[in-house]
Amino acid sequence: MLAITSSAQAPFSRGVNLTGWFQGDNPGQLNFTTYTKQDIIDIKSLGCDVIRLPVNMHGMTSGSPSYTLDPLYLSFLDSLVTWCEQLHVYVILDNHSFDPNSDTSPDVVNILTKVWSQTASHYRNRSGYVLYEILNEPHGISTTDWGNIQGQAIDAIRLVDSKHTIIVGGSGFNSYNELQNLPTYNDSNLLYTFHFYDPFIFTHQGATWVSPSMAPLAGVPFPYSAGSMPACPASLTGTWIENGLNGYSAEGTEEHVKQLLNTAINFRNSRNVNIYCGEFGAYIPNSKQSDRIYWYNTVRKYLEDNNIPWTSWDYQGGFGLFNKDSNEMFGHDLNTGLLESLGLNIPPQTPFSMKPDSTGFEIYTDYAGHGIIGGGYPAGSTSFYSTELPEAGSYCISWKGFSIYNSLSFDFKPDRDLSKLFSEGYAIDFMLRGNMPGIKFDIRFVDSKISATDHPWRLGVTIDESIASFDRKWHHVHIPLNTFNEKGSWDNGSWYNPEGKFDYSAIDRIEISTEYPVVNGAQIWLDNIMINNADTAVVRQNEDVAVRDVSAPTDVQLNVVPNPVKSSAIISYNLPGKNLADISIYSLTGTRIRVIQSKLIESGYNSVTWDGFNDQGVPVPKGIYICVLSTSKFTYSKKLIRN
Repeated sequence: MLAITSSAQAPFSRGVNLTGWFQGDNPGQLNFTTYTKQDIIDIKSLGCDVIRLPVNMHGMTSGSPSYTLDPLYLSFLDSLVTWCEQLHVYVILDNHSFDPNSDTSPDVVNILTKVWSQTASHYRNRSGYVLYEILNEPHGISTTDWGNIQGQAIDAIRLVDSKHTIIVGGSGFNSYNELQNLPTYNDSNLLYTFHFYDPFIFTHQGATWVSPSMAPLAGVPFPYSAGSMPACPASLTGTWIENGLNGYSAEGTEEHVKQLLNTAINFRNSRNVNIYCGEFGAYIPNSKQSDRIYWYNTVRKYLEDNNIPWTSWDYQGGFGLFNKDSNEMFGHDLNTGLLESLGLNIPPQTPFSMKPDSTGFEIYTDYAGHGIIGGGYPAGSTSFYSTELPEAGSYCISWKGFSIYNSLSFDFKPDRDLSKLFSEGYAIDFMLRGNMPGIKFDIRFVDSKISATDHPWRLGVTIDESIASFDRKWHHVHIPLNTFNEKGSWDNGSWYNPEGKFDYSAIDRIEISTEYPVVNGAQIWLDNIMINNADTAVVRQNEDVAVRDVSAPTDVQLNVVPNPVKSSAIISYNLPGKNLADISIYSLTGTRIRVIQSKLIESGYNSVTWDGFNDQGVPVPKGIYICVLSTSKFTYSKKLIRN
């Protein structure tokens, strides 16, 4: 193992986990506009100087065998890193490729060494505000075995980056008890992490992801109070949870919490290393507000009294800093009592009042609009950043492999009042393309369920070939909102026919839903989705989409960076097997203007550079072109823009 003698750094003191942002299954599912630079400014104003960013890093790659980091993911991550550097906020890149119900495999070393070598190479020249956390909560593997794997990941990083601090931890879900079982690494620029969620039956009451489910458990107090203890739910009788309730008088105390934290403190003192609490928190739904505040204050104060920096789990979400069942808006919904218990600043809070939208707005143009979360139940292959000939800009939405009753959604956060736009003749306006006849789906609004007796009512319209031809060309669709029809409601496993109760003043989301049998091989693309009152959009890109062969492998990962191309670009791809690879640039009329490469290529990751010239050595004019990778077995294409 390489000897690194830099001093370990823990220059930050307190912060939050910014969850749910970079945790998609692949880069195409990331909602980049979920947070902006302003959100980092807001977090800093609370008194935080660090953000831990959970990342599904293994999903941000091309997969086996090379695990090449996706350029789209890196471009998104670069933006956050730049914001943090500008604001002097530390950012921990937490490899949160993590399933609590699956044991960590010893084979993970093959992925870790690849993704961390690439990450370190990418960020080695960035500031010290960036830190690397090798893997969140390894479990089901001994710390001895995990410690050896972690050591190999450290070595992979240090081969390219001796500057940045690496965060390491033990197995057992980063248990403080496992720190002592870690090997002594020959690297002093490490920060040792642990997570703290004790007593567990208090912090996780209501949690559904543990075994057995703690959903029926509620009202466990902190600290212990005999008169406030709930009875053990019948479904949990005979489980470890019942044992925990029986022993809670000893475990649900400040003294016991401090005793457990002393385990990490003793490790620090015996090893003479720096430690850091990467996660601690109490789940909101079934815990009392006053007890939750008491627990946070107890843990936070003891950490700080012992000079241990921390990042709470999490900023928004089930363990977050916002009031229960709120819109989680920074100026309106912060849990001020919790902020006080964490020793954070309390910004002014005002009541939120939803007002009717009076003008149209963008739902998707390259990115989902801020305050709009793209997602839903999009079975199949979905990308919100497809470069398959967007109608405008750099990206469009691509969806294929879907079946009946799948949906894409754009969730408004907070809900929106569209009553005025409905009454004034505004329309849903978008560009649509499909690859074959017979495609049919609904586009609909879903209102909010505001009471136990209410239902999430739908108002929609069916899109089929009477609206647009599915001929692989873009078509402009403009449908007035006042022509939509009520579609009923699906609620808690039951169907409700329309009752005229759709609420235009409380719209939760827009959905694109496959309510009908799906044609095998169907694919749709959407772009420039907005609500407006002018039917003036024109189709700017009316060429057939270049669709790759259906027999082509899924891990080729043809990419052009940068795109748009100003002077030159790197064209990279992953070849599944040895083959003749022809890479050429074509005009939109189908004329080949440059052969960049045409030769036998070994399998694996490859790249070539295009200098922006045609075959005659003349710079190609500004415009849209197609990069095509052809082999004897398949063809891939990628749109590029020459600026």
